[in-house]
Order: sequence, then C-alpha cells, then structure tokens
Amino acid sequence: MAGPASPPPYAGGWLDRASAHRTDPQWLARLRARPDTRVVPIWQDDCVVRGDPPRAVVPVGEPARQLLDAVGEAVFLGLDAGAGVFAADLSGLDRSAVLDLAGGDDIASVRSVYAAHTAADAAILGYARGLLHWIRNQRHCGRCGSATESRDGGHVRACLSCGKLLFPRIEPAVIMLVESAGEPRRCLLARHRASVLGEYSTLAGFVETGESLEDAVRREVAEEVGLTAGAVRYVGSQPWPFPAGLMVAFRATAVDDTPVVDGTEILDARWFTRAELAGKAAAGRLGRVDSIDRVLLHSWLHQS
Repeated sequence: MAGPASPPPYAGGWLDRASAHRTDPQWLARLRARPDTRVVPIWQDDCVVRGDPPRAVVPVGEPARQLLDAVGEAVFLGLDAGAGVFAADLSGLDRSAVLDLAGGDDIASVRSVYAAHTAADAAILGYARGLLHWIRNQRHCGRCGSATESRDGGHVRACLSCGKLLFPRIEPAVIMLVESAGEPRRCLLARHRASVLGEYSTLAGFVETGESLEDAVRREVAEEVGLTAGAVRYVGSQPWPFPAGLMVAFRATAVDDTPVVDGTEILDARWFTRAELAGKAAAGRLGRVDSIDRVLLHSWLHQS
C-alpha cells in the first residue's frame, strides 16, 4: 500500500540539522551571532503567539539574539538556507516576562495553532517542543543520578559523573484503521472514554518491549475491541512530540466481525460504511486536523 501523498502533520520539515557541525561550539557561537538567526521560544511546552488567528512568534536578528542571551543555553534545530534556527526554553520565567521578552500576545499549545501555520512551520514547532521537553526532563543521569550537561547543540546530554551519553527518547506507538474482510467494506471505529463529545476514532497504543510494530497492532486490536487482526499493512508515520511519540499508521483487516469492548477505556466500537464516514467528513468531524488518523480515515473513505 502506498503511503500518504503529502507529509503527515509535524513531518516534512525542511531544516538541515547539520549533525556534522553542531558538535562544534565555536561554529554554533558564530551561527548565533548572525543577523539572520531565528529563535522559537517555548514556555512550559507551549509556544508564544501573536495575532488573530494566533501564530507562533519567531524572533529574527537582534530580537532573537537578545532572547538567546536572556536564556543562555539554546538548542540548535537546524539551518534554513544557511541561517541558524534555534529553540529557547523560557520555562524558568513567569508568563508576563516571557510575553515581554518574546514580543507575544499570549501563550498557546502547539496543537491549538497548528492550522494557522504551513506544514513545514508546524513541523519546526513540534520539533522545538519535543526537544526542549526532553532536555527539561533529562537533567540527571538515569544510571547514577548525577547532573547532566548539554552537548551537540542540545541533542545530547552527558553525565558529569559517569560520562554516560543520553539521547532524546522516542516512544513508538501504532495507530490503526481496522477494516472488514468482506463486503460491504466497513471500518471499525471506537468511542474512547477521553474522547471529545463522544466522537468515534481509530485505535492506537504504545509498542511494548519485544514487539514488532505489526505485533503491537494485533495486540491493541485484540485488547481494545476483542477482534483478531489478519493482514496488517503499513501506511505511514508521524512525529508526535506530545511529548515524545512516533505514531506509525497501519491498516488491519479483521478476521471476525463482532467487537467486544471493556467499558473502561473503550466505551463502544462499531462498524462504519463509507457513506457514514462521508457524512462525518462533510461535517468536518473525520479525524483531527493535526493527526495521521485523518490521513487513515480520508484515504480509506476515498479509496475506490
């Protein structure tokens, strides 16, 4: 099965991550001093926004350098046509100081402002959020408990005691559209306890130790809706920096037809025809705008 025609949300960023150069502190210092340097300010996992609709504030030039000087340690994200793009964690400041320093009107979650940005700009916001979240939560070594320091522009932390190198942790998860084996073709969606307004959505879950991605799909389908999945086919993947996920999307064909839910995590599960999904799509209720579940659902709906 072919993957999605365009990158899923938070994917497809164009930055050159310059991994061969970011190990050089002097190179990073020269880059920070350039007049075209840009900085993505993040405060407690959210971005600084301005305007209506709100868009993320990304200072350039002198305002960017002032912001970098204020926070000291900055994270190098990559190069855009030779210009450096950094991220700055302002979580140590109070809200009003952050807005003054970054020149914003408000603070908003990355997900809430996703639709106001190009796909590439949204990818950078997600990248900045995910990396800064990891740094803020990796101040100590998991082996000996000692303090760690930043290296390689923020992409590595090193233990000051035992020397262990710590890299950003990615937590893989699978998300799947379960479809029927026979005619008429249908797909199975579930109503989760935490779902907004009782909407039905695709199944998903984290990959466990010792599992392949396909094994995780089959286990999650069995656990959540009591069905046996036969064929499992890869569709695509999506960064999910909330806080550190990688969503891997599949289609799974169910061997049996009668879903059974536990009533705790999953409240209900039922089969939907393409006509029913078309009604949801027309009402703008078919998949979240920033999630690969939208790709799964719309590609199934429009498949001939």
